[in-house]
Amino acid sequence: MTQTSENVTWLTQEAYNKLRNELEYLTGPARSEIAAKIAAAREEGDLRENGGYHAAKEEQGKQELRVRQLTQLLENAQVGEAPTSTDGTVAPGMVVTIAFDGDEDDTLTFLLASREYASADVETYSPQSPLGAGVIGHKVGEDAEYELPNGRKASVKILSAEPYNG
Repeated sequence: MTQTSENVTWLTQEAYNKLRNELEYLTGPARSEIAAKIAAAREEGDLRENGGYHAAKEEQGKQELRVRQLTQLLENAQVGEAPTSTDGTVAPGMVVTIAFDGDEDDTLTFLLASREYASADVETYSPQSPLGAGVIGHKVGEDAEYELPNGRKASVKILSAEPYNG
């Protein structure tokens, strides 16, 4: 469902298929479309003052960056099932609610997953983030510690951990 080590990205079959389809579109029809835009803009004349040409080249650069990201992600993907455990242990692919520094009123709910799972429904934190790495493996009711960007330690209490169903 998400990255759990430097080189492996866990994905559900559905997520893998979605990303694979996006890659196929970007390396096929989308490349042809952007090449046609660049060619049409090139025919307009002086490239130094050709806004359409520069915009198309910038779009092409962004598209190729996404192709490289998807290629790397899919090369390192391991396809598996989404977590179904409800034993309260925090793992990638789960929606986690925490309380900061023992203050049960100051809570945060987030999906512990890669950015590919980002959703408007719930905030997404990577398992490699300090908070994500700090809560993995802890059970509901336990305290977890993680390192802040300034080097200090922070503590959170795990209030809930449920499989993501979105």
